[in-house]
Amino acid sequence: MQRLSKFTEQCGYITVVQNNSTTDYLELAYLQARSIKRTQSVKAYAVMIDVGTKTLITDKHREVFDYILDIPYDDAASEDEWKLANDWKVWCVTPFKETVKLDSDIMFTRDVGHWWDLMRTKEVCMATTIRDYRGDISSARAYRKLFDDNNLIDAYNGFTYFRYSKTSTEFYQMVKNIFENWPVFRDQILKNCRHEKPSTDEVYAIAAKMIGEERCYIPNTGIGFTHMKGAVNGMTINDVWTDKLYHQLNGVNLTAGFYRQHYPFHIFDKACASELSKLYE
Repeated sequence: MQRLSKFTEQCGYITVVQNNSTTDYLELAYLQARSIKRTQSVKAYAVMIDVGTKTLITDKHREVFDYILDIPYDDAASEDEWKLANDWKVWCVTPFKETVKLDSDIMFTRDVGHWWDLMRTKEVCMATTIRDYRGDISSARAYRKLFDDNNLIDAYNGFTYFRYSKTSTEFYQMVKNIFENWPVFRDQILKNCRHEKPSTDEVYAIAAKMIGEERCYIPNTGIGFTHMKGAVNGMTINDVWTDKLYHQLNGVNLTAGFYRQHYPFHIFDKACASELSKLYE
């Protein structure tokens, strides 16, 4: 594994953009970029994108995407709807010496620039805290059985800081290895794993376990995001939050269930991204 491009800025955000038959990840990234430009003190933004989705980029995207980076040698199977196998390549192409990798369906309503000083005390710093729409730290375990059965760190890859270093090199090499050898981990290493293909949270947690969890996160911090999965917010696993909670975007102020959102906001219901994007425009 090697770097494929030069560093051109100190700090910035990056996300992976690969549309599938159900989700317009380019639209999500556009909303994310606009929210970063309007709220963050660190504003540089990059997308790592596949060939097909790249053809959909227009001038409105170029206005807010500072870097449009090709995914090198696309590893995601063409039939995969959830294209996660390329995630580790952000390490290879990021133009930033210090990078926060984001899930593309996270938007910002308040500046989290003060987190950078805290995160850079580690060479890799994964989010391990999520909150519900009320702002309370969530202890929901409905989606975390594999983590509990295997004593894995509670990783949420959707907000991950890394900088070019020995630890980040080892970490992303391990992420690459896990994706490429998932059947071995699934069938021979993990307990009670029935996942045909892994989620990135699982892969990040396993990678941290393999290289030393203490190198990959900072305990007891507020670094994380509001996660709008149903069970995190007192609903059922299958509930869609936009069907249950009043929500409104006024300027950069987002309200969900009559609670003002102050943390990075994981929309999860990707269908509402278009609505929020139009409100931003």
